[in-house]
Amino acid sequence: MASQPGQGPGAWYIYQCASGGERDALYRAPVWIPDAAPGAAPAPDPEALAEQARNQLRLAGPAIVMSPVADQLVRLPTWLWLDPAGWQQVAATAAAGGVSVTAVAQPVEVVWSLGDGGTVTCTGPGTPFPAGADPRSASPDCGYTYTHRSLDTPGGTFPVTATVRWDVTWAGAGQTGAFPGLTTVSTTQARVIDVPALTTDGG
Repeated sequence: MASQPGQGPGAWYIYQCASGGERDALYRAPVWIPDAAPGAAPAPDPEALAEQARNQLRLAGPAIVMSPVADQLVRLPTWLWLDPAGWQQVAATAAAGGVSVTAVAQPVEVVWSLGDGGTVTCTGPGTPFPAGADPRSASPDCGYTYTHRSLDTPGGTFPVTATVRWDVTWAGAGQTGAFPGLTTVSTTQARVIDVPALTTDGG
């Protein structure tokens, strides 16, 4: 119900809806809305600001890198890693009424689905393959070895998916909290082939 005039400072308002620069022609009775009393505005809710800050986080999809950089080889190690530049915490801040809350997302693990039914979970971005290293060496922290080739499957490749899980916390106005984790996902295709001279040491 509309407030009545004579109960303090206020004004009459007429509501109109506008879209694309045009206003509707519907008649709506004017309503009296009193002005808010000075200092009566409630303090912003830190949890609501934290939600806004979380929604402002810009988490990029992981940049997948595999070695060998072209075809993967049956029974030889595949190194898996993500661009380290994307394995950094990301923060966003929301503020209102003199209250500021910051949400921080921190990457904690990446789950690799290798397309042949195998999965690998790594607690970091993985280690890039060193130039000149033995191709038979395995990654120290994030790798996989295919046991059969992809050429026998429809399309001739395996879909490879990297899913990064992020922990999200917030702090502000003397309070702290946490949100359910967020995830970012990227997908690529891997062609896995046989090279007998390499996979059997030439025998």
